[in-house]
Amino acid sequence: MDAGPGRHGYNIAPMNPTPSTSSRATQDLHVQSTTPLISPAELDKKIELTEDVRQTVLESRDAIKQVLLGQDPRLIAIVGPCSIHDEKAALEYAGRLAEVQREVASTMLIVMRVYFEKPRTTVGWKGLIYDPHLDDSFDINAGLHAARRILLAVNKLGLPAATEFLDPIVPQYIDDLVSWAAIGARTTESQTHRQMASGLSMPVGYKNSTTGELQVAIDAMISARSPHAFLGIDHHGRSCIVQTTGNKWGHVILRGGPGQPNYEPAAVAAAAARLQKAGLSPTLMVDCSHANSGKKFERQEVVFNSVIAQRTAGNAQIIGLMLESNLFEGRQELCPDLAKMRYGVSVTDECLGWEKTAELLRSAHATLS
Repeated sequence: MDAGPGRHGYNIAPMNPTPSTSSRATQDLHVQSTTPLISPAELDKKIELTEDVRQTVLESRDAIKQVLLGQDPRLIAIVGPCSIHDEKAALEYAGRLAEVQREVASTMLIVMRVYFEKPRTTVGWKGLIYDPHLDDSFDINAGLHAARRILLAVNKLGLPAATEFLDPIVPQYIDDLVSWAAIGARTTESQTHRQMASGLSMPVGYKNSTTGELQVAIDAMISARSPHAFLGIDHHGRSCIVQTTGNKWGHVILRGGPGQPNYEPAAVAAAAARLQKAGLSPTLMVDCSHANSGKKFERQEVVFNSVIAQRTAGNAQIIGLMLESNLFEGRQELCPDLAKMRYGVSVTDECLGWEKTAELLRSAHATLS
């Protein structure tokens, strides 16, 4: 019998006898190819941690811990692009932020947001590590090189770096250059990410879920404080059993939910009370973007100003904030012709422009002083 059109117009091949069991593969049925990956140790040798950078990382991690303990009165400010897609623009931004950091150092501990992995609700560009050429070539080896190179350059400015860890293998490649990490709203509920966080070397922020639910972040904190054993890789890229001690340096991040922000005083107080009831420190960070701003870059200013007002009113439970900012405001779509893309404009979420960012940071410094 010849093949004929199906109900939706597709060609339907005639039925063939089932191949014998011995000739049928049972694995990699949907794997197109595999490519060897550079090991963390090899990448470290190519892009080596220098002593000045080591000191920046260690000192900034310690400073963040002191803020979490209530022994450093400064406000942590995680500031920078929603995602890094252009190395030149990222380093220009870092240079500008480092200058402001020195101006406001007595009131704010600024950490640059240097995000290379983007969790997607369905599909989309996954970040610089996965697709550094922005063309679906998925040159992950090049992406890892770029990420480590950028982090090294940012830290050389004396500017600590923050990132979100998504793939549990990635920390082996870059975590020695990261001072603060986030577990995102889509992954806070994941056991894999809670296990990973238990072994990270820096303080970690856990976002409430995309639905606005805080309990998943509280559960993540509790889980990550405990020891875990799980599958991973070692520094030489070998598969191994990873055993961790647990990471007690955690806090929640309020990022709002659908149509419901959670940065206002009543929401902050309710979150702090739930943390205390769970036996955790009632300290938290506020994300000025995402659902708290309705993903509108200009509304981040409203959230930012509310956080500063709450701090000056005596609310020490808010230990930090997050601000999505780039050289220029707004966002743009990825374009096949990269020459047509606007320099310094986000390709993921909308960001504040640099001028407004600097104005907000300097204004907050004056207020907090």
